[in-house]
Amino acid sequence: MRALLVMALCTACGAEPRAVTVTVHGARRLQQLVDAAPAGSVLLVPAGTWSGPVLIEKALTLEGAGAAVVTGNGRGTVITVRASGVTLRGLRVTGSGESHDAMDAALLIEADDSRIENNSLDDVLFGVFVKGVHRALICGNVITSKLEDHSLRGDGVRVWNGSGNRVFGNDVVNARDVTLANARDNLVAHNRIRGGRYGLQLVFAPGNVIEDNVLDGNLTGIAVLYSNGVAIRRNVVQHSRGVSGAGLVFKESGQAIVEDNDVIHCAVGARTNSPTSPDAIISFSRNRFAHNLAGMDFYGENGGHVIHDNRFERNLAQVTVSAAMSARGNDWLGNTWDDYEGFDRDGDRVGDTPHDIYAFADRIWQETPQATFFRNAPALELIDFLERLAPFASPELTLSDPKPRIAPVVPAPWSLPAFHPSCPPR
Repeated sequence: MRALLVMALCTACGAEPRAVTVTVHGARRLQQLVDAAPAGSVLLVPAGTWSGPVLIEKALTLEGAGAAVVTGNGRGTVITVRASGVTLRGLRVTGSGESHDAMDAALLIEADDSRIENNSLDDVLFGVFVKGVHRALICGNVITSKLEDHSLRGDGVRVWNGSGNRVFGNDVVNARDVTLANARDNLVAHNRIRGGRYGLQLVFAPGNVIEDNVLDGNLTGIAVLYSNGVAIRRNVVQHSRGVSGAGLVFKESGQAIVEDNDVIHCAVGARTNSPTSPDAIISFSRNRFAHNLAGMDFYGENGGHVIHDNRFERNLAQVTVSAAMSARGNDWLGNTWDDYEGFDRDGDRVGDTPHDIYAFADRIWQETPQATFFRNAPALELIDFLERLAPFASPELTLSDPKPRIAPVVPAPWSLPAFHPSCPPR
């Protein structure tokens, strides 16, 4: 039986760190190396395939340098962390179980101040499950779930009942969702999330910050459910074309700030219900809603949200509603509408007359979604034209923007910047 030498750097041995050699005979299970490494050390896991599962119950850094593979046995979670101050870096983790009840994952983090960085997680149900943890950093990872239908996959990252955590610079591909549940005051930033059910889902998760992410090709982009005080800034949400999906969804959530986002080529750009109370409004500002079937959709009996300085471009319908006051009761001001037909005689880039949107034949496909397929068909266009030319009944005012902005010169074609998984500067 051969001896395997593993070099570790002891960081808990005083002011002068010293090199420590760990000798484990015939080891192929990573648990043996973890058990032999001193607390506070950096365990350099040699290249090759190592068997899990693994339980870490002391402060430790596992460094795989991108060449160490930790594989589960197809049951349960591959690596579980139950000690504060653990770092997992440069590992490939694969082969978790498939139980949603047990939430089988590549990595289960149950202790504070963990760092999960630059790992590759594949053929796992859940990627990183952060459970009741504070101040964890999950960054620079590439995460893919099991090859199943959307609803049968696990979450790429799931943060439950924790605060002060950061999900930063990860590439999450073909997972179910990235979820924050019962978790407040966390940061989700600079991630790319593709091919999921919900790109990002917040459930009873107040006070979180969502910024600078790219959400591409998910059935729904960002869904905020029963979560107040959320800030959503500078994200790109595109190609969310699920039948009931949208780029941005808000349900029973208020006191939110939504600004400087691009929402492009979605079934609906943003969908929200009426405020549940006068102080539960959502403020939309400087967002661009472009090439969507509907730029924004409002349901409920009353409006109340603040919608200032946004751009509405080339949407089949700029705004759709479920009731007369759903959009009309919102505070609309200074938005740019590509279908504005007024003038700007004084050249101040503000229209001389309000921009009013009325409901004509577009009510047909709003009330019968199957008719959306025929939205640009000549017959429906003719009906819409005749309705506007000589309405058979008075059209219903959907909204009025008293000071619409005049669109500037069309910018150069828009494109996404290159994405590379990354961690925040130390």
